[in-house]
Amino acid sequence: MRSGSVRSGGRRAAKLVLSVLAMGLASAYSANSHATIGLLSAPQITQAPNNNSRVALEGNVHPFATAANDRGRVNDSTQLDHMLLQLKRPADRETALESFMQEQTTKGSPNYHHWLTAAEFGQQYGPSQLDIDTLTSWLKSQGFAVNRVYESGMTIDFSGTAAQVRNAFATEIHHLNVNGEDHIANMSNPQIPAAFAGVVQGVVSLHDFRPHSNYKQHVDYTFTSGTSTYQAVTPADLATIYNLNSLFSAGVNGTGQTVVLIEDTNVYSTSDITTFRSTFGLPTANFTQVHPGSCTNPGDIAGNDGEAELDVEYAGAAAPYAALELASCADTSTTFGGLIAVQNLINGSSVPKIMSVSYGECEAYNGATANAAYISTYQQAASEGVSVFVSSGDEGAASCDANQSNATHGIGVSGFASTPYNVAVGGTDFGDTYAGTNGTYWNSTNTSTYGSAKSYIPEIPWNDSCASVLISTKSGYSTPYGRTGFCNSTTGKQYYLTTASGSGGPSGCASGSASTSGVVSGTCKGTAKPSWQSIVGNPADGVRDIPDVSLFAANGVWGHYYVYCYSNTAGQGVACTGAPSGWAGAGGTSFAAPIMAGIQALVNEHNNLTSGAGNPNPVYYSLANTEYGSSGSATCNSSNGNTVGSSCIFYDVTQGDMDVNCTGTHSCYKPSGTYGVLSTSTSSYAKAYGTTTGWDFATGIGSVNAYNLVYASGW
Repeated sequence: MRSGSVRSGGRRAAKLVLSVLAMGLASAYSANSHATIGLLSAPQITQAPNNNSRVALEGNVHPFATAANDRGRVNDSTQLDHMLLQLKRPADRETALESFMQEQTTKGSPNYHHWLTAAEFGQQYGPSQLDIDTLTSWLKSQGFAVNRVYESGMTIDFSGTAAQVRNAFATEIHHLNVNGEDHIANMSNPQIPAAFAGVVQGVVSLHDFRPHSNYKQHVDYTFTSGTSTYQAVTPADLATIYNLNSLFSAGVNGTGQTVVLIEDTNVYSTSDITTFRSTFGLPTANFTQVHPGSCTNPGDIAGNDGEAELDVEYAGAAAPYAALELASCADTSTTFGGLIAVQNLINGSSVPKIMSVSYGECEAYNGATANAAYISTYQQAASEGVSVFVSSGDEGAASCDANQSNATHGIGVSGFASTPYNVAVGGTDFGDTYAGTNGTYWNSTNTSTYGSAKSYIPEIPWNDSCASVLISTKSGYSTPYGRTGFCNSTTGKQYYLTTASGSGGPSGCASGSASTSGVVSGTCKGTAKPSWQSIVGNPADGVRDIPDVSLFAANGVWGHYYVYCYSNTAGQGVACTGAPSGWAGAGGTSFAAPIMAGIQALVNEHNNLTSGAGNPNPVYYSLANTEYGSSGSATCNSSNGNTVGSSCIFYDVTQGDMDVNCTGTHSCYKPSGTYGVLSTSTSSYAKAYGTTTGWDFATGIGSVNAYNLVYASGW
């Protein structure tokens, strides 16, 4: 049926809609909204909604929602709480918003650092209030409870039953069993009345598959001793390596700043944080746990609570006197609690200026609407002056193969990190063990706060895989691939088949629908490259590339990893008693993101950015462009180690790669043998990805000298 076809009842409804249009702007539907949304937006809904004339919302079926995993339809009465209807603004308003946001970060512009409130964001750039009223009325007519229309006008929170979802969105929710775990998910793309196509992006999620945290446990390690050549990284080491000590000596320590850690759990024990800080010589924590917007308190979730604790501990290691706020909401049957927490914060009365997110999911798994939701949410945050730091992932360029022993889905990146409005933080390792120079960079004994690093240490990409050229070479192999290559050797197959590696790559499936499950294919498209991402080394690929910056994130393959206090044995933690050598150890970009957020708190403090910096990437890239020029900076090459230039803001990582092993045919170069390596070509070796001069997919613009970043003139 054509979208314009309606029956007599539909014509009566159309007259009702037209009469509403004639009455002018209605008051905001949400009791939480204090101003009319979409004041400048023309209505996009010009016909009455007709459930018999629908359009499908492509790209919104989870790859695990298959016939093989199907265990039948859920009960009609199954309650689905806090579903999120994601909207889209008119094209002219999107253009106007992008133009305004560019002015917000352009010095000399009259709108420089003129941050919006959520109400202003909705009034000036949200969908028309008439459209929102029509949508909320339709949701109610389908039996749903409308819980909240967010002040931005971009998201409607609603609840209902599986039967109501089936009737309203023409998709069934089924039970699934995936690798022995029970789940629920929609089995087909949801549909909406064709009249809504211009204003509705889709339902963010109709399944309970959760994003993964980005950290990798490591428990078999030793601290520096008289004979050991391996060292774990502590807050004192971090402060030495990235020149935080110079800031602390100058009194720049996070005072007056707040770093918000986004979670879907509470910490296991606040005493873990107290123990961590007292052991490593940090001041007493100013730490709180909040559940923004009166969302449901998630309580303690074993495993995820380890993520929460390391986020809090290492954000505080970078900014010792900053207030640390854990903002958590419980996961609902269909929605990640972390997304609810961010939405409630940026649409609340007190908007934080720095957030850190350490979760991720590849774009092709996340789905088109969920990807759009993160883009929209971070966009609003940036317009309000919020700096959002997101871990890039722990699986190289194979983000659809997180926590797997092999990459099988080709090249993909996390939809949590690939938006143009966040800083994607990647991961490095230290190159001293590879070079045999441990003694140059580490003292043989620890200080009273367990520090042993002497200076900045040369960095390489974090990579645990047999596909790593450095690991392969050190193990005596000329190539990582091929029948006689390292990945097919006895040692390679026994110890190094893993995707564990710092993540990066081009956005490939932020929108559209994959024709092959979990693979960039079909109508998949990447998010467009932001204007500020222009720098030597960055390809002219037209899409958003990640990461932006990187920090140490390894979990021990070269003997270096983080030590942290996490005592929940049910989540693989250990008691934080005695010397830290007996505590938990781990790595992952989950550490790097909150540390970078803490460094930004120091930037804001010193530069009096009391209203926030917004998305700091335009400044980061501008500074890096000045440093690297058109051919890179030999002075700021990370491989210089302790002789690297003292004025460098960024350290250009130029040795190593984050390539991982693979099987199958998707971006896998496998000339012979069982295991190949992830490559941009299947017929030749083009590793995905190696380091280059300037920006690269392995480490972005590199790691940072925190002191020089804080004191840079670009702020």
